[in-house]
Amino acid sequence: MDQPKMERLLRLMMLLTGSTRYTISDIADKLEMSERTVYRYIDTFRDAGFVIKKKDDYIRIDKASHYFKDISELVHFTEEEAYILKSAIDSIDDINLLKHNLKKKLYSVYDYRILAEITVKSKNGKIVQSLADAIENHKQVTLQSYHSSHSNSVADRKVEPFAFTTNFIQVWCFDMESMTNKLFKTARTGGVETGGPWQHEAQHKSGYMDVFRFSSDQQFPVTLRLGMTAANLLTEEYPLAERELVKESDDKWIFDTKVCSYIGICRFYVGLMNDIEIVDSPDFKRFVDNYLQEYHK
Repeated sequence: MDQPKMERLLRLMMLLTGSTRYTISDIADKLEMSERTVYRYIDTFRDAGFVIKKKDDYIRIDKASHYFKDISELVHFTEEEAYILKSAIDSIDDINLLKHNLKKKLYSVYDYRILAEITVKSKNGKIVQSLADAIENHKQVTLQSYHSSHSNSVADRKVEPFAFTTNFIQVWCFDMESMTNKLFKTARTGGVETGGPWQHEAQHKSGYMDVFRFSSDQQFPVTLRLGMTAANLLTEEYPLAERELVKESDDKWIFDTKVCSYIGICRFYVGLMNDIEIVDSPDFKRFVDNYLQEYHK
């Protein structure tokens, strides 16, 4: 099989296994091919053993297909995994001809973000799969017995789920009670009950998530001066932080970032106070001072 045809087949597979639904016409436009060719490629998948489902003119590879899980897990990268791989590839000598091809392949897989269709092997796998199905089918759900750390309560939450975060730890939802987009942790959900169709799709929007994996509508600037130990631990625990680190000297780094909550960065700072200096961040310093006063009561 020639390479251009193989690339088209792989791109078609990504479209048919993602969370976004497409018609044959949509696929033909995206892949710049005729609808007849799309049907022929789909027949190739069917002959290979994949289960092809069609509903309301939308077509996809069914997750019950024999090879579905293996392929999904093969091509999926989280943002942190992709960044680590990119950093490793960037370290290869520029004269190495493999470097360009590796980066091209990484980006072609990473950009599609095939998240919602992967079977999660964990205690909350059924919850994640139910949420993935709801996202795919544009359904509202009730998060049963959801444990909220903000309100310190347990209650059912009616939401419209639409996107997962790193490793399915959290899911972006439009919350029907507050009428805002929020993150909910999958591990804090007792169960998922599927309801009617989405009613607020136009308002679905993933918010900003900081390097400490906190999210909110607000962002607070923080600047820290890190010693070598703090800088190394920061990038090891939070790989995306490396993008916001600037080397100041042989043993000092400036970490200039925006956070959605002071909680995550405060935990990191308090654990390494002897190797971190707060720079021009009075609000964060006050937060830390109050935290330490409460801690020592």
